[in-house]
Amino acid sequence: MTLATSAESAVDQGSVDIAFGGVGEPGTRLLAGPEPGSGAESLTAHQARLGAWPDVEADRKALLDVLDLSGLRGRGGGSFPAAVKMAAAAGGQGRPLLVVNASESEPASAKDATLVGLRPHLVLDGARILARAAGADEVSLVLHRGNRAGQLALSGALSERARADLDDPEMTVTLGPDRYVAGEASAVVSLLEGGEAKPRFTSRRPAALHGVHGRPTLIYNAETTAHAGLLARFGAQWFRRAGTAERPGSTLVTLAGAVARPGRVLEVMAPVSMGRLLGAAGLDQPPAAVLLGGYAGAWLDGATTWDLPFSHAALGHAGASIGCGVLGVLPASACGLAETARLVTYLAGESAGQCGPCVFGLAELAAIFEALALGQASRADLRRLHRRAVGIEGRGACRHPDGVVGLVQSALRVFAPDVRRHLRGRSCGTTGGPIFPIPPTTGGWR
Repeated sequence: MTLATSAESAVDQGSVDIAFGGVGEPGTRLLAGPEPGSGAESLTAHQARLGAWPDVEADRKALLDVLDLSGLRGRGGGSFPAAVKMAAAAGGQGRPLLVVNASESEPASAKDATLVGLRPHLVLDGARILARAAGADEVSLVLHRGNRAGQLALSGALSERARADLDDPEMTVTLGPDRYVAGEASAVVSLLEGGEAKPRFTSRRPAALHGVHGRPTLIYNAETTAHAGLLARFGAQWFRRAGTAERPGSTLVTLAGAVARPGRVLEVMAPVSMGRLLGAAGLDQPPAAVLLGGYAGAWLDGATTWDLPFSHAALGHAGASIGCGVLGVLPASACGLAETARLVTYLAGESAGQCGPCVFGLAELAAIFEALALGQASRADLRRLHRRAVGIEGRGACRHPDGVVGLVQSALRVFAPDVRRHLRGRSCGTTGGPIFPIPPTTGGWR
């Protein structure tokens, strides 16, 4: 099967539903393992299921070769080759630091929380392997404070590993603020240095070379890290049995919006169409639109997306990306402009307040888009919206403004008929309420 069958999860009191399975090899992919309901998998169960540590762990070059041959790409947003990032750290000055970024700032995403909460030892195995490959003797695991289930799972797993006297590098857990941009790589570096979890103006420079206190710093998210834990055991050829040639390995996808169970996580094992994925979400026909890559992702028309392959290349050609793996569904009963206005207003409020394009530009985008959604904008306002979007893109201290601009531009394209109606002060004929949840802004930046 392309998608594994589903089962209930105990993470966050059952709010996350996940899919299990493998490619003819049950128990050897990210979400394989014991039935949810028993909480985090124990070290004993984890080792019994996956077997002993591989001999390759003792050979750093062999680990690097496996990582390179696997073609593993980051599962956080940029899909950057994991081996290239590792090589950049190896060329830096000083002993590298490995960071597992499980802060998962995207409100609609649940994949990293699922892995940390249910399979903490798989994530920690991956951290151990990546640290060995990089020559790092320290690992920092970063979570949002709101992820209580993940905190408990990691704390318990680290205690189990200490009692078992595993030869792990030093591992510490750092809790960050529940803010949207606090999970950005340079914001995580700032947090680990004792500062505020805000993106830095130098964030376009790789953290692999200029990281925590100037050390080479490798930052992988929890999904990428968990893949490494399996790679070292089963090898690059096994890894490539799942996924596609351009993006080998399985991919976790969180369903959001107008689906039967928002927050359900699917593991995509083989090439699949968007329609197949939406079918797993309970849809038997194309929705009005889909939101890919999270709240700062991009809208695509539901009908034209249905037969589109779920792949990095196909989605990129259509103007979207897999990103953090969020697949949001907008029904015909909802207004795409109203949903976009809500998302843009939320994202503008999550600005770190460090540059004009973000502080003033996003606020203006949100105000104009809200007026458009209410049918109170003029054509002059629409022209101003386009000009402001172009003026913001690429000029922020970090990429947060770029993501918001991309969302706005995709909405104007996909919902163009609604835009024309709203400019005439007419309703687009929808009756549904809010579709995507907006989390409250909590606390500061530490």
